[in-house]
Amino acid sequence: MLLEVRALDAVYGDFQALFDLSLDVEAGETVALIGANGAGKSTFLRCLVGLLAPRRGEIRFAGEPIHGEAAERISRRGLSLVPEGRLLFPSLTVEENLMMGALNRRPGSWTLARVFDLFPILGERRRQMPDQLSGGQQHMVAIGRALMSNPRLLLCDEISLGLAPVVVDQIYASFARIRAEGASLVLVEQDVKRATSAADRVYCLLKGRVTLQGPARSMGIERLSRAYFGA
Repeated sequence: MLLEVRALDAVYGDFQALFDLSLDVEAGETVALIGANGAGKSTFLRCLVGLLAPRRGEIRFAGEPIHGEAAERISRRGLSLVPEGRLLFPSLTVEENLMMGALNRRPGSWTLARVFDLFPILGERRRQMPDQLSGGQQHMVAIGRALMSNPRLLLCDEISLGLAPVVVDQIYASFARIRAEGASLVLVEQDVKRATSAADRVYCLLKGRVTLQGPARSMGIERLSRAYFGA
């Protein structure tokens, strides 16, 4: 087991965002985390990478506890986040944004050349600024930056949000190659069909609680709909 989360609670001020959340990710698999806006998906990812300290619970990565560790140390362990909204550095070129992912100096197979091979358009536009790229290309930069840290677990937050279906298809096609390089993935999505088609297992969140979990192939649409909406 690569990631083990047990009985996780998280709060923002007086608002509790996660309740007794438990989740596992095995080495080499893709797990989809689905749910509507406000379900707690992004909060959960922030807890994993050390951007939000959980109030209660345990997070273990590769058998070691990481809850309470600094974000930089967690990154060096091999967790990397592709954040919702991309959060690229506007004053840096595409190539410079990608190189920011390598600051943790974690060894591995992902280099600039490998990222440009995965997303050739980035190689063509390596000297351009982020605001000169399309939304889909900016997502590719965000993914490439995360890969430059050579993660064992890649966390992708709302990758398909606001993108044309053809662009989303291209990005999702890259995940097979990322897995072939040895990384596991957690995909946070609102698009249920997209998530279940790409994942080995699915967890559904509703108001900070897991309402359904299991193999993606066994998730019927009616069952998923009840868990998603609480019907």
